[in-house]
Amino acid sequence: MKTTHKLLAAALVAATPVALPVVASAQVAPGIGIANPDAIVANSAAFKAAEQQRPVTYKAQIDAAEARGKALQAQIDPLIKKYQADAAAASPNQASLAQQAQAIQRIQQSGEAELNRMMQPVALSRAYVLEQITEKLPAAMDAAQKKRKITLVLNPGAIVAADQAYNINQDVLNELNRLLPSAQLVPPANWKPAAQREAEAAQAAQAGNPAAGGR
Repeated sequence: MKTTHKLLAAALVAATPVALPVVASAQVAPGIGIANPDAIVANSAAFKAAEQQRPVTYKAQIDAAEARGKALQAQIDPLIKKYQADAAAASPNQASLAQQAQAIQRIQQSGEAELNRMMQPVALSRAYVLEQITEKLPAAMDAAQKKRKITLVLNPGAIVAADQAYNINQDVLNELNRLLPSAQLVPPANWKPAAQREAEAAQAAQAGNPAAGGR
């Protein structure tokens, strides 16, 4: 079973900036830029501020999940030790071992589901902040392109090597921070992430037009 700290880290982990591969070059082709949207979002002022504020705002939920995780771990540790001891016996009872393994797996799965439910407000907060930032990212990218006179922007994932002069991450980041200095941390009541809203809208549209599924 995952430890509490691993579960909390998975719920709160920030996007990791990706470095741009660099090669020395005496010439730079005009009109081309390289930008890493994930790195820009992760380094934005709004994202960093939210990451600092969230553990305070959602302290009750985080503390409760951590306490529950420790309790679940204390519940499952003796079961795992017994299973290991029984499995190491000279003539282990395979039927009993299978039952023990199933019981342990049930506790693990239900425990992780419970912790995910407890941490849902934290996950929704992070999704809400990211959505606010990503909504501003295209405008920030456009403004940076105009200032640098860039007509083609490439993702570093598609680049083998490039001169650092092509990197427009900081330019986009400056524009993003100007457009959105901070983000709202707590989502409105009943707010859902964009992916969920779109999926529900698609389901509703399909339910309203049964023939659409057969096209």
